[in-house]
Amino acid sequence: MKKGSVLAYHFILLHLPSPSLFWDLFSTKIGGLTLSNSLFCCTQINKEIHTTTMDDDEYAKLIRRMNPPRVVIDNNASDDATVIQVDSVNKHGTLLEVVQVLTDMNLVIKKAYISSDGGWFMDVFKVIDQDGNKIRDTQVLDYIQRRIESNAGWFIPPLRSSVGVMPTDEYTAIELAGTDRPGLLSEVSAVLTDLHCNVVNAEIWTHNTRAAAVIHVTDNLTNSAITDPIRLSTIKELLCNVVRTNSGSRAAKTVFSCSDTHRERRLHQIMFDDRDYEGVKRAKTSASRPSVTLMNIEKDYTVVTMRSKDRPKLVFDVVCTLTDMQYVVFHGMVSTEPVEAYQEFYIRHVDGLPINSEAEQERVIQCLEAAIERRASEGLELELSAEDRVGLLSDITRTFRENSLTIVRAEISTREGKAKDTFYVTDVTGNPVESKIVESIRQQIGVSKLKVKKKEDCSVLGTSRPSHETTMGYLLSNIFKPKSLQSFKLHLSHS
Repeated sequence: MKKGSVLAYHFILLHLPSPSLFWDLFSTKIGGLTLSNSLFCCTQINKEIHTTTMDDDEYAKLIRRMNPPRVVIDNNASDDATVIQVDSVNKHGTLLEVVQVLTDMNLVIKKAYISSDGGWFMDVFKVIDQDGNKIRDTQVLDYIQRRIESNAGWFIPPLRSSVGVMPTDEYTAIELAGTDRPGLLSEVSAVLTDLHCNVVNAEIWTHNTRAAAVIHVTDNLTNSAITDPIRLSTIKELLCNVVRTNSGSRAAKTVFSCSDTHRERRLHQIMFDDRDYEGVKRAKTSASRPSVTLMNIEKDYTVVTMRSKDRPKLVFDVVCTLTDMQYVVFHGMVSTEPVEAYQEFYIRHVDGLPINSEAEQERVIQCLEAAIERRASEGLELELSAEDRVGLLSDITRTFRENSLTIVRAEISTREGKAKDTFYVTDVTGNPVESKIVESIRQQIGVSKLKVKKKEDCSVLGTSRPSHETTMGYLLSNIFKPKSLQSFKLHLSHS
């Protein structure tokens, strides 16, 4: 074999799914060709293999394996932040994967510079921890690097894929979406307790009269996932009785699936699919609403500019929504300050075109506003820390309901037998909770178990909630219907 053919062999081997397939084509198509002819034949074989044996997704994965990501973490490049630089082959969702890793590590993105033109992803992030310090722990830095590099080839399911649960033997996952009302979480958790299900983790969001939840439960006796089909059917039926649709245009559904989508991303998808961005219209003020504007630059990009109050996980929420709406970020920058966060992204649809219609521009603006608002910390923050037990969540939420509190958002977690839950609550009209009611609840639950966080924010609670004449008026009209929930969908799945 000539030297040119050897070079051609190396070139082809990187592009073929198996060595045996290479040898079959090599023996019939290359033989003793010269270098130039061999390379030409390589190109033809590569095109043939791509066309006949590999679909686009497999081919893209192969290219990414040929060009693994490069992550550089530098604590000397900036005086006040750790700098993380990521270079890799670009694909739809790469930016979200990286931001998701940083968000899952509870890091705060102070600044970011994004560029992904020409098929290559080159981003720089300046991050700090929750206390405002650089990331000094070498184990944490190594973990961040491994996670980003390993996630580079991870496939993110599209928005419209089946509703489901992270495949695991540890728990059964339930997803809920529909119309919000006071006492909803209390009723759902009570049903689960009666069915001998223990809630080990959950996250609940509400926005614009809509609610979404992802709840992980185990069997009380085995502390493992519930897999019996008959029991699952019973759980599904009884939960549907709580959240079934009585009126409205959004019908309830029950779907089984095995999706492994990230939990917080799944909540965004559920609420987007439930069209929470079409909620009640409210007066736009700088204090209560984010500012989102769109502008086209000739025929190349649509520039999305966002200004809002800074908060944790803000960048993730925006990038997640753009990705699920099938938009690709080609360039961008993020700058967060204590008073305001500024984000600017140059985007196109996956079909390569900017946003051309006014209707689609309005839809994108509404969806991004909703993504920013869903996790906004409205309400008084209450933190529960107690020994975990069956029925704990049901008891806590029942106490809230009996004292006329509405749960705006909640994060439920259990680790090593300890329950650590965070609730954001208002009264039933969306106004701040009176201090005497809070103290009464703490006495009932346990002063040492339930703590009030950020008391200094109490005076401005509820300012961004809908007015009594709009959303809350609608909710209060149903307050005496404890066993009905309009337009609710329930998705139940097990591993």
